[in-house]
Amino acid sequence: MSRIKILYAEDELFLGKIVKETLEGRGFEVVMETNGGAVLNAFKRERPDICVLDVMMPDRNGFEVAEDIRAINDDVPIIFLTAKTQTEDLVRGFKTGGNDYIRKPFSMEELIVRMENALRVKKDNTTPITSDTITIGKYIFHLNRQVLVYQAEERKLSYRESELLKYLWQNRNNIIDRRDILQVIWGNDSFFNSRNLDVYITKLRSYLKADESVEILTIKGVGYRFVM
Repeated sequence: MSRIKILYAEDELFLGKIVKETLEGRGFEVVMETNGGAVLNAFKRERPDICVLDVMMPDRNGFEVAEDIRAINDDVPIIFLTAKTQTEDLVRGFKTGGNDYIRKPFSMEELIVRMENALRVKKDNTTPITSDTITIGKYIFHLNRQVLVYQAEERKLSYRESELLKYLWQNRNNIIDRRDILQVIWGNDSFFNSRNLDVYITKLRSYLKADESVEILTIKGVGYRFVM
């Protein structure tokens, strides 16, 4: 079972070291950044399960970093750490996409309980496919028939086109690593299959082009993001 990966942003080096070492001692994997300007790149590179962000950091504060993260991922849990106590700061934290808010000083037990709760809520909110029909913008996707419908026009998809579209929809609005797609849809990430993936992405883009609100974005060096 893989360890939970935490992206931890804290510019107080002494506190950050204590928190990082304590969490690692509890079995978590911790990636720590001390500068707000470096957090987004770390998020893209590490793909953490949860983010713990100090509010006051150099270059970009925690609220700004959370907005950056929410622009590419809608559901990764974000917990803010702050010495601020004003109601307006708490409200701003939630408006920028935070899931929870812990005031300094805090206990490690409180932090761990709140992280576990945020991760449990995320898991509980995962929407499984319970119907044969999925709505994708102005399209209707019939999974069992492998048919994509736009207005009165039906397009029959191949098996892999259908599986790829389903996987993109299940991970919509999040960055999806190419390797993950290749392992799920093709079973391995060989060069040949990687080129096939490019072809299939191009096909799906052409099938969905009638609705401008639906996009398959290429995230250079990482993979794709299916935006609805």
